[in-house]
Amino acid sequence: MFNFEVNKKTETSQFHTVTIWDALIIGGGPAGLNAALYLKRKGKVVGVITKEVGGQLHNTSEVDNYLGINHTTGKALSDAFLDHINQFDIPVLQDAEVTSVQKNNQLFEITLATGKMYQSKTLLLTTGGKPRQLHIPGEFEYANKGVSYCTTCDAPFFKNKHVVVAGGGNSAAESVLDLDPFASKLTVVHRSQWRADQILLDKHKTIDKLTVHLQTQILEVLGNGHHMTGLKVLDKQSNQERIIDAGGLFIEIGTIPNSSLIAHLVDTNDNQEIIVNGQQETSLAGLYAAGDVTNQPSKQIVIAVAEGAKAALAMNQYLNQ
Repeated sequence: MFNFEVNKKTETSQFHTVTIWDALIIGGGPAGLNAALYLKRKGKVVGVITKEVGGQLHNTSEVDNYLGINHTTGKALSDAFLDHINQFDIPVLQDAEVTSVQKNNQLFEITLATGKMYQSKTLLLTTGGKPRQLHIPGEFEYANKGVSYCTTCDAPFFKNKHVVVAGGGNSAAESVLDLDPFASKLTVVHRSQWRADQILLDKHKTIDKLTVHLQTQILEVLGNGHHMTGLKVLDKQSNQERIIDAGGLFIEIGTIPNSSLIAHLVDTNDNQEIIVNGQQETSLAGLYAAGDVTNQPSKQIVIAVAEGAKAALAMNQYLNQ
């Protein structure tokens, strides 16, 4: 049976007694937990600091594309990851808010909201990102009840349903293609004009079940208390409101990376994603990043897990030098 609780004795003792860590990891999602596991197996003194173990896994209702696990939930996968970490007695400091990261005399200084400060020879940021939201009535009520922010994660669960995609950029255009094999009907709703690459829009021309409503704003997600049933929208050209009956809504208007903690120390792109190389190294020596907070384009659980391993191996090599 899984033990889903963090080993409090290990957490308390090591975070109170270690003076200088070999590696600290900010973020307790798939990338951070796997990196901790790899570093521990390499014999390094490693700890994880996080607000919540599992991170964005808790926003994923069902998972059926993780190799070796036929079907599970994001929460169950998070619990299994944590159980594995506990078996290695890796300290995890939960409910912790990091307010500052600095580098001083080759050591990283991580300061918490409580004022407590930890020092480490290397640092890995795996704080992920958060999907941009519409902030409309019903959106949060029907999250994971028809409303989703990840087409590649959830598209198979909308088989034979009318699905609406909100957005006008490449993410929305690609979502249409991802949903095409599953949805019985597809509708795109966007408040202005398409901004997606033409090569993607050309592929849409072969999808007969696709309807596009531009200059249209989503006002509200409607439902029966258990699942969404449709959307209230505003046609901005006619200034008329109407209802679109649908069983799913994919909000694909981009993500916001949680990169602010180290943005002053490293190079970021125009989307404020942390730029990393193939070894998950940032532009500052000893500082690494992995998962959705980086500039890698595919935001997937399995990719975050792999990047955590890559970062750990690179950190181990850096420490050994």
